[in-house]
Amino acid sequence: MSYSTPSGGPGLQTAAVTAARAGGRKAPRLGRRRLTFDYVSFLLVFLVLPVALFLVFVISPFIQAVYYSMTNWTGFSPNMSFVGLNNFVKLFQDSTFLQAMTNNALLAIVVPLITIVIALVFASMITVGGPSHGQVRGLTGSSFYRVVSFFPYVIPAIVIAILWSMIYAPNGLLNGALGFLGIDTNSFAWLGDQSTAMGATIFVIVWSMVGFYMVLFIAAIKGIPAETLEAARIDGAGRYRTVVSILLPQIRDNVQTAYIYLGIMALDAFVYMAGLNASGGPNNSTLVMSQYLFRTAFEKGQFGLASAMGVVLAILTLVFAGLVIGVFRLVGGKDEGGRA
Repeated sequence: MSYSTPSGGPGLQTAAVTAARAGGRKAPRLGRRRLTFDYVSFLLVFLVLPVALFLVFVISPFIQAVYYSMTNWTGFSPNMSFVGLNNFVKLFQDSTFLQAMTNNALLAIVVPLITIVIALVFASMITVGGPSHGQVRGLTGSSFYRVVSFFPYVIPAIVIAILWSMIYAPNGLLNGALGFLGIDTNSFAWLGDQSTAMGATIFVIVWSMVGFYMVLFIAAIKGIPAETLEAARIDGAGRYRTVVSILLPQIRDNVQTAYIYLGIMALDAFVYMAGLNASGGPNNSTLVMSQYLFRTAFEKGQFGLASAMGVVLAILTLVFAGLVIGVFRLVGGKDEGGRA
């Protein structure tokens, strides 16, 4: 059955409207949903409950931290006085805190960059690094490489930090291995020298993270249609060109997510730093904000000042995530659906 549109042209009438008119009833309004038990229970379980938990366990503690950061609370007394922004002013006049912030910034730049580059290289070798003829595949025995590379990630971070602190010790495994190769290090303290402490720490963090992100990138590459890779090979693209021109644009969102997660981890890095060098290294060369926060709160009893450090760290984390998203959007543009 047809009807005329306001412009005079023919239109089609839906079955619902036809049936409603035939029964002498009004057509149901589109977009309205009956409040059935299934619908209400779905909203409660998957919307109301998660939002409530997020407000209670994430937003509420952050609001409390902002409030405490403007007080002189000692952490062990209910008495406190409101001091406004004095704690924040004190922080940015503290050379130790500024050093810790600089170390965090260095970690947030270097650790994600090195980790992602190495993980991408390994993932590419395992997925498309095989023979240049025949079906696109990875290196022989790639499953073995995948398991071995992922193994460090399953070890708790504190265990990794303690193990490597012993390896870096003057009488540790590293100096012993170098001595066996004929390189006399004279019992060099890798974590006790300002020139090597941060570099040795970064190596440990990267070593522990590469395997996980390699597996993440492998899963993303496996999602690329095989026809795309086969077409690139037919057109004469080598392994390097395939990785740069085909793989990277296809897994850009995964790389962006990995960079944000690694950056957030590097802005914290408390477990690794506390396990490798609890004192903060020579001249605070490996001290990070989370370490200084812990020391200020539990050793000095200045919880108000420590809360201010936590607020600064949270703001820097949000700014870092926003910068990464902005850079990836600027470099890669938007997808057709408007997604960065």
